[in-house]
Amino acid sequence: MTIRDLARRSQAAAGAKDRESWLGLFADDAVVEDPVGPSPLCPDGRGHRGAAAIARFYDTVIGRTEGLRFEIERSYLCGDEVADVGSIHIALPGGHSTQVRGVFTYRSDGAGRIAALRAYWEFGGGEGNA
Repeated sequence: MTIRDLARRSQAAAGAKDRESWLGLFADDAVVEDPVGPSPLCPDGRGHRGAAAIARFYDTVIGRTEGLRFEIERSYLCGDEVADVGSIHIALPGGHSTQVRGVFTYRSDGAGRIAALRAYWEFGGGEGNA
């Protein structure tokens, strides 16, 4: 299984709101940076590190959506990493929706789990983002 396969499983599990499957894809010491750098989702910009922090990220970000749909326009597989270019279409409570365009990278731990998920997108309306 390639990291691209793991990325697709991650995207499908997030879209299906399958918390346990999504969390099960990550190595115990993995990091999620979504978005990379300081933001309202991670004020210190260090990312969500380890299983407990990634579970909190799921609960406070993914879990609060009505649904997610990934639209990957291009994907570049390089060894144990993949960079996906595209959009995430997000259905929010109350009938609202938004779209986040960006580059989403995934790195494998070499043992079939995700070691890092890093999302490059501009919070607050930059370049095609809501």
